[in-house]
Amino acid sequence: MSASALVDTLLSHSTLTKVVLAVLTLLLAVVIELARRRATYAHLPPGPLPHLLTGNDYPATYPWRAFYELSKTYGPVITLWTGTQPSVILNDMASATWFLDKHSRDTSDRPPHWAYISGGKRVILQPHGERWRRMRRALYSILQPAQATQLRGYQERVARGVVLDILGGGEFQDHIRTYAATISVHMAYGRMERARYSDPDIAKIVENSARFGNFLRPGGSKLDAFPWLAYVPGYMRQMNRWNAEELVLFRSALDDVKARSVTGPERCFATYLLERKKELELSYDEVAYLCGSVFGAGSDATSAAIQIIVMAAATHPEWQARVQAELDQATAGQPPGFDDLAVDAVPHLHAFVAESYRWRPVSAGGFIHRTTAPVMYGDYVVPAGVLISGNHWAIHRDTSYFGADVETFNPSRWIKDGKFNEAMKHVQFGFGRRVCPGHHVAHNSVLINAALLLWAFNMTEQTNSKGKLIPIDTLAFTNTANSHPLKFNVSFHERVANLAELMSVDNI
Repeated sequence: MSASALVDTLLSHSTLTKVVLAVLTLLLAVVIELARRRATYAHLPPGPLPHLLTGNDYPATYPWRAFYELSKTYGPVITLWTGTQPSVILNDMASATWFLDKHSRDTSDRPPHWAYISGGKRVILQPHGERWRRMRRALYSILQPAQATQLRGYQERVARGVVLDILGGGEFQDHIRTYAATISVHMAYGRMERARYSDPDIAKIVENSARFGNFLRPGGSKLDAFPWLAYVPGYMRQMNRWNAEELVLFRSALDDVKARSVTGPERCFATYLLERKKELELSYDEVAYLCGSVFGAGSDATSAAIQIIVMAAATHPEWQARVQAELDQATAGQPPGFDDLAVDAVPHLHAFVAESYRWRPVSAGGFIHRTTAPVMYGDYVVPAGVLISGNHWAIHRDTSYFGADVETFNPSRWIKDGKFNEAMKHVQFGFGRRVCPGHHVAHNSVLINAALLLWAFNMTEQTNSKGKLIPIDTLAFTNTANSHPLKFNVSFHERVANLAELMSVDNI
């Protein structure tokens, strides 16, 4: 054999040896990873068998509904895998209460990769820590029940505007969105004028919220399974561009308040935070994002919840009539206001609203939490570092808690001995330390709009030119973290004489 042939042979053997060693190393790494998983996650709840590296296949649409179906096979607490990361999905009231309320201290963290959205400045995305506590404390300073009560007069006036807008024609969903945007802009930035949903700045915030909602949907981002993608050059370019646009928008809105404060604008969240920025240990950008969050979250979820009230009324005329009779008795022919809406006075209205939250929850899949310490539940052990979420869609279909026929809209499940059963609960606004800080304000908005719309109108599904019913698809919603009804048509029939005159804000 020539010298050159001998060298070629040795090199080929060397290359083969390297390939074999690489394969063996890879196999060893897989074996070690599987052993680690088996030891660490030995007592996780059951679930469908995942793929070795990619985990389970998440449904592209309405994952919360798919999780609910899986719970019928594997039980109310299931484990799914995103890549090599386990996620525990809670599908009944008992498990959700145990993990996310009773053990909230250990289940209030967020997925680490959420920090890439909005540069990590949104409070809902913050990991459980000191910065989150500072931002949360600032939010609670303005959103407590006492402060929410002070806003009710403004909410009532703007809600009357929804009725007047519907009388004037146009898309009722746009009128409801205008209500939600107006309340949120007033709270955040002190603006008294009505804020049209089509206003350019508001349209930009709505667009950002839609991107945000797509990213936070279970399985909505590849970063859920492969967080290392964030370090791949160019992968985060679009996200970073959106973050920059959003920061400019929120800074601009805060700058406007700061400029107007010289002449004393309406007291609002922005002026409060600007005055106490140092005391609350907040940067200017954190203040900007807190105010932007009040607008974004408030207008987004509130408008969806009010639209669901209309959907429920139009598709359940018998319950609409029952609440209308109750309101007529409570208001003596005048438009209802908050003073008329005590639980004892109108229990069926409160039941109607609570059932709408249960029947079509806005945050249908809930928002993902992360454990920071092991939590036991029966024979299951969920270690630290595991993603965990309450599936609102499934929890609200827990027959052991809500009774039979959970697919039916039935407010009577909230009535006990003729009164609204306040001991019963829904999870519309989340859990534990991560419960929505603005839920008092949001619920008041839904309640006053429900009362005024039900008192003012008979709402019905529409018919075509031949008199054939055009049924509303009550399952047609956006595929986002906060899920909105898609466009649906409703006919509004005045049930009160001189309605426009009675609805004038001058009559409050």
